[in-house]
Amino acid sequence: MPAGLTGGSVFAVALVAVALASWAATGIVLRLLKRWQVLDQPNHRSSHKVATPRGGGLAVVSVIALAWIAAALFGEAFVPWFWPVIGGLAVLAGVSWFDDLRSLPASLRLAVQAAAVALGLWGMGGSALVFQGLLPPLVDHLIAALLWLWFINLFNFMDGIDGITAVETITVAGGLALCFALFSPSLSAIFWPASLAVAALGFLWWNWAPARIFLGDVGSVSLGYLLGWLLILLAGLGYWAAALILPLYYLADATWTLCRRALRGEAVWRAHREHFYQQAVQRGFSHAAVTLRILACNMVLVALALASVAGLPAPAALGLACLAVAVLLFMLTKQRPPAVTGRNRGENGAT
Repeated sequence: MPAGLTGGSVFAVALVAVALASWAATGIVLRLLKRWQVLDQPNHRSSHKVATPRGGGLAVVSVIALAWIAAALFGEAFVPWFWPVIGGLAVLAGVSWFDDLRSLPASLRLAVQAAAVALGLWGMGGSALVFQGLLPPLVDHLIAALLWLWFINLFNFMDGIDGITAVETITVAGGLALCFALFSPSLSAIFWPASLAVAALGFLWWNWAPARIFLGDVGSVSLGYLLGWLLILLAGLGYWAAALILPLYYLADATWTLCRRALRGEAVWRAHREHFYQQAVQRGFSHAAVTLRILACNMVLVALALASVAGLPAPAALGLACLAVAVLLFMLTKQRPPAVTGRNRGENGAT
């Protein structure tokens, strides 16, 4: 942020500006996508029933990137490895946008993601040692790269109903900002995740059920990349439990579901409707009802992540987080859905 303007009030104004910019940019992109006919057509694997513009991530990611670059250029000195991450984001977002327009081969998408991850880790150097020196740096970086690559893809896989990924981004990024605030006096460091959270909040106004626009791969893949970077940074600072707890619902749902599909010999990269949240929608829950349950669980995860940073033993915090996620997964697949109302029947994608 600008020199001399780093007080709390200006910090808050900057975040409000990012949220409003994201909201306004999404409205503009929505009109453009309709004009260009970039629509997500429903099919037998979809959780929506109405053709909906896809590519709202163009607005969200652009606003985040511009906010981060402006803060780096005109504010407190950012770490040098910020720029490789921005470079990786630009390449990844561009390829993901092309994938939204016309499906690209999975091998090409994965190669670009791996290149972006490698660029980000190269820039971070020793700051990305997730295992705190317990492993040789090369092995540590290799494991971190695989985890980051998996996180990018699971974030994309989980973006299947109205509001879910916007809410996940808000809570994970918001939790990261609070964690950074506990041990860092630098508003610049806090600004990274905080601006990510408020940009997702601006988008959520358009994406809440019934959604008027979807993130598309340009949004979900890019947000997964940025959140993965921040989580690796948090783990590299020694707070590995918090880095694992914050995205634990997405990690559990995606990993469990994809492992089951792999064991059955199915192509894990193909679209499907087997995630826990998708099962809940198929059983009669509205998109909003499912997303609100995930939000409630994520608030518990944020509290546990903060407790682990503040001194709660990591095994205890992680154990309680696993319990919270297990309860949510049970609710999504076993809890009785409410009676279907006219509102639920009219919701985009509700069954």
